[in-house]
Amino acid sequence: MILTGSNLLRKKTLLAVSTLVVFSSFAAACSSSTPTPAASPATATPGKEEAKAPGKPTEIKIMTDYTIAQPPSPDNAVQKEFEKRTNTKLTVQWVPGGDYGDRVNVALAAGDIADLIKIPNINTPLFRQMVKQGAFWDLTPYVKDYPNLVSLDPKVWNNTKIDGKSFAVPAGRPMNGGGFFSIRKDWLDKLGLQMPTNMDELYTVLKAFKDNAPDGKKDTTGYTMRGGSFIFEEVFNGTVGKWKVKDGKLINVTLEPETKEALVYLNKLYKEGLIPQDFPVMKENQYWELATSGRAGLTQETPEALFRYTMDQWKKDPKVEWTPMLSLAPKAGGKPHVSQSTGMNGVLAIPKTVPEEKMKAILKFIDYGSGGEGLDLTLYGIKDVHYTVTDGLKLANDKAVADSVGTGSWGKMFSTPVADLWQYAAGMPKEVYQRNMKLVEEKSKISTGDPSIGLVSETELKMGADYTKKIADTKTQVIIGKIPMEEWDKYVEQLKKDANYQKIIEEINIEYKNRQTQK
Repeated sequence: MILTGSNLLRKKTLLAVSTLVVFSSFAAACSSSTPTPAASPATATPGKEEAKAPGKPTEIKIMTDYTIAQPPSPDNAVQKEFEKRTNTKLTVQWVPGGDYGDRVNVALAAGDIADLIKIPNINTPLFRQMVKQGAFWDLTPYVKDYPNLVSLDPKVWNNTKIDGKSFAVPAGRPMNGGGFFSIRKDWLDKLGLQMPTNMDELYTVLKAFKDNAPDGKKDTTGYTMRGGSFIFEEVFNGTVGKWKVKDGKLINVTLEPETKEALVYLNKLYKEGLIPQDFPVMKENQYWELATSGRAGLTQETPEALFRYTMDQWKKDPKVEWTPMLSLAPKAGGKPHVSQSTGMNGVLAIPKTVPEEKMKAILKFIDYGSGGEGLDLTLYGIKDVHYTVTDGLKLANDKAVADSVGTGSWGKMFSTPVADLWQYAAGMPKEVYQRNMKLVEEKSKISTGDPSIGLVSETELKMGADYTKKIADTKTQVIIGKIPMEEWDKYVEQLKKDANYQKIIEEINIEYKNRQTQK
């Protein structure tokens, strides 16, 4: 593996060696040769009773998601190391990321709640309802005692509060450098095309990919359509999510003409075969099969996951060059857009059925995995087992892959907002990493976030799911031409007159105004 050089180290970023894998041949495993460095139990008080033997391990049941081929096994080397260093006994229920939201709702409804449960969104209606009923710990008075949790961006903490209190710990993530468009730069070069900077240029590129078949096969579709229509809508609207600030208020972009422009654009791509004809029913692995088989030259992902998914393709053909795009404007001369993340990947909550002392031990466990040597264990695994250090950089090996180390497993239950979390993957060459870091620096100057993070409409909590489904279904039908574009216009007019939908807009704006006043 090529090293990145010491000059980048001065930026004080931790190199997040994400050893996540998509190949089913890799299974989680445990090594009998795992070294046993001196433990730093989370239950010990710094500077006091250092010689005192740790007491009985705290048993913690955890429910969290994973986004790799195989979750860590119960005898996983990293789990054993966490248990030793934090004086805990962990029972982890790993749930596939695609099923996680539904499984959380089932667990909450049944009252079968783990000691530590990852909630995918602070606005999960059932979770908020249970918070109001006193089912989860108010962590506000306790968080100050945990330095790694306190150091998380105050804005992220504020965005996860309910009635001004913290009932969950944000699973912190970087604000910039996350998922956006990525393109086959080698295809652009082969066809003599420039990197597209706006949606018209992107159309020209996708059409050239399909018509000219850069890989020599007449089966190219253009864009994988991973993530659906949302990223196109965000570029046309210049925002993230369904709300945008205009004249000091939040407007719902579903009702705006720019959303229709995005749908017209996508309908054009669909009719010309530039996106998959079966995209509404495609599964996650099918998007990547399109990208890695040479049948699509544009997809959407974080830079580190992009490299993981396409690494085998690149190894077979070193000319393959997937490149994250900086930004896109809706039209020539328009404002460039690139998405900013929410700063979190869900939240971590502790039910009130957990006694106070155990709750504190769980917070200490989360704190340990969110900084210092605990963060190293979270992201990289065990030194000299899962990685080696060369010139100050942690270089992952195959054992890290086999033991499911990284952001797709252990990183799901901790706060990991390190600067290059999404920019590096095991096996990535120096020049690719440096390119990614330069891009994220440029993205941070122009990125746009979701202005509604943390804002709640009680009407939306009760009725929002039905609106979301109807809106999504209507968009899909318009894109594939099952219904004419005029039907979208009619539906928008219907929503403008819908009392409950307008009440959601009103309530969100009251929340937004209150937050602005409190600043």
